[in-house]
Amino acid sequence: MHISYMKLWHLLLDRKMTKKSLREQTGISTASIAKLNKGENVTTDVLVRICTALNCDLWDIMELVPDENE
Repeated sequence: MHISYMKLWHLLLDRKMTKKSLREQTGISTASIAKLNKGENVTTDVLVRICTALNCDLWDIMELVPDENE
């Protein structure tokens, strides 16, 4: 299993927000945005900041996706 942040990108589109505006609102680094974009691990602090800024739950911005070989 791996984590997908596609829900986050769809949520940003629905709210007409850019990744830059998300970064500015949350104070997270460009490196963290890049990690999210690549589906890499980020700290729970980053996820909590995003959820706080977007007034949503963790499962609104991410999901567990089974690996293709499972």
